[in-house]
Amino acid sequence: MQIEPLNNLKNCLACDKPVKGRVDKKYCNDSCRNAYHNNQKLTGSYNSYVRNINNILLKNRRILEEMLPTEDDTTKTTKKRMLSLGFQFKYFTHTYTTMSGKIYCYCYDYGYLPLDNDLYLVVKEKYRPG
Repeated sequence: MQIEPLNNLKNCLACDKPVKGRVDKKYCNDSCRNAYHNNQKLTGSYNSYVRNINNILLKNRRILEEMLPTEDDTTKTTKKRMLSLGFQFKYFTHTYTTMSGKIYCYCYDYGYLPLDNDLYLVVKEKYRPG
């Protein structure tokens, strides 16, 4: 075990107090580590941009989840209803194309498939381990 000399003590990245312990230790405790990382997430225009998109994706996911009763695998809804709940169609995490060419758009594990007459099929992705 390597012990650092007193004149080489590092200061906590969050509170600037001297850090004791391992040579590579950066924070006094878990509270300072969490505070530092939370602050990093809140600062900067890029982080703000990413945070806003993630909030939209999470809202889209929540809307899809609320539309799909837990006992059902799928349900149908209208575009008008989705829009009235604040769904933003241009934001999704990924797509899935079936062998017949149908394209499902997903917000994490919940997805939707455009049907005829402004109807949408809402689905929950089946868990795939690995």
